[in-house]
Amino acid sequence: MEEKIKVLIVEDDPFIGLITKECFESKDFEVELYENGAEGYKAYKKFQPDICIFDVMMPIKDGFTLAQEIRKEDKDTPIIFLTAKSMKEDVIQGFKVGADDYEKKPFSVEELIARVEVILKRINMNTTKQEEISTYQIGKYQYDRDYKLLKIENNEQKLTDKEADILTYLCKNLNQIVDRSKLLIEVWENDSFFNSRSLDVYITKIRKYLKEDPDVELLTIRGKGFKLWIHSKKAFQS
Repeated sequence: MEEKIKVLIVEDDPFIGLITKECFESKDFEVELYENGAEGYKAYKKFQPDICIFDVMMPIKDGFTLAQEIRKEDKDTPIIFLTAKSMKEDVIQGFKVGADDYEKKPFSVEELIARVEVILKRINMNTTKQEEISTYQIGKYQYDRDYKLLKIENNEQKLTDKEADILTYLCKNLNQIVDRSKLLIEVWENDSFFNSRSLDVYITKIRKYLKEDPDVELLTIRGKGFKLWIHSKKAFQS
C-alpha cells in the first residue's frame, strides 16, 4: 500500500485550518493541524511531514520563527506560507527564512493543493531526472541549456556561456534559494570578490531577459543569494 503524503498545517484561524485540512484529506493526503508555532514545531519533530504549510501571523510563535527553527536542522522539507501580507519585503523575508512558496489570503484551497503537488513533483524531478533535463519551462519562457537559448513567443535571446551556466543552476533549483557562494563555485570554481561582482552583473542581465513574463521573478535575497521564483502554479521544469 502506497504511503500517503504527510502535510503539516499550522494555522491559528480554526475555520481556515479545518477547511484546509479536510480538503487535503479529501485528496488522500495525511494531515496534522495545529494552531500555533510552538505546537507546530513539536508536531514537525514527531510527524516528520513531507511538506509544511504555515500561517505567518500566529500566537506564541509566528510562522517566520517556526520556519527558521526548522531550517536549522532541515534544509529540504518544503514550506509554504499563508499570509495576508502582500508587501514584497514580507515575501522576500519569507524566502530568506526558508520558504518555498507563498499563498496570499484569501486563498483557494484547490490552488494551494495544486501548488503543493507542483512543489512535490519538482522535488521528485530534481532527484530522479535532473541530469536528463536539457530544456526548462520558466513561466512563459522556454530555456534550452544545450543551445544556450531563451525563448518567449517569437523572441529569442542567445546567452553567453556564463549566463547559461548561471541560469541552468537557478533552473535546477527553481523556487529555492540558491546560496551565492555555491553558485560562484559552480560557475567560476571559486567565490572571490571579483567573481562575486561579475555574478551581480550577470544576474542583472538575466533579470532583464526574464522581464517579459510578470510571473517570473529573479529575486536577490540579501545575505543569502538568489531565488528564481515562478508565481504560476503551472510553471515548473519539464
